[in-house]
Amino acid sequence: MEKTNHLSIRTDKILHDKLQYVAAYEGRSMSGQILYLIQSCIREFEKEHGPIPAEESK
Repeated sequence: MEKTNHLSIRTDKILHDKLQYVAAYEGRSMSGQILYLIQSCIREFEKEHGPIPAEESK
């Protein structure tokens, strides 16, 4: 079973509402949209810099 971690962020109402709008437009929940954006960022980083070794991602 894969362990999950909790990530909490604070945003202002305008940013929150805009992210909620984009998430709904893309057919995702807000959590799903945030995970998508994080994964996209990591893919782009690894494309430029190579894979992040598992032991260094802790």
